[in-house]
Parts: sequence; C-alpha cells; structure tokens
Amino acid sequence: MKHLQHSIKAVIYEGEESGFVGSCYELPIVTQGSSLDDVVKNLKEAVYLHLDGEDLTEMGYVANPGIIITYELEPVYAQA
Repeated sequence: MKHLQHSIKAVIYEGEESGFVGSCYELPIVTQGSSLDDVVKNLKEAVYLHLDGEDLTEMGYVANPGIIITYELEPVYAQA
C-alpha cells in the first residue's frame, strides 16, 4: 500500500525588494504577499486551486492535507 502524505510543506521568506514569498517544496506553487497574513492567505488559495479536481491519492496525499509552513529568517550575527 502506498504511504500518503498528510501535509504539504511550504516555506515563506522575505522578498528581494519587499513583501514575502511563499512556495511549496513538493508542488510547483509560488505566491507572494505584502504581509505575512497576505502570503499565508495566498498560499492556501494557491494550494487549493492547484489541487482542485485532482486525484489526491494519485498525487500521494490524503484527502484534505494540511499545510506546514516554515518561515525562513536571515541569520543575525553578534558584533565582535
């Protein structure tokens, strides 16, 4: 029996010029928003639209998988 994933993994990071970018690791989804709330909302909508009408089992997911989002931070180093 095929193991089905219960979640879609995504990352959010700061855009190069402004705002935030969200992208999924396993799915070809990239979106953006001017705030963290906006990019999360846009990411959820993009995932929904990408999966709408698809056979999730064939794609390796359970019905209604959750989304796990990681926020990527730039490192800050102490001044010596």
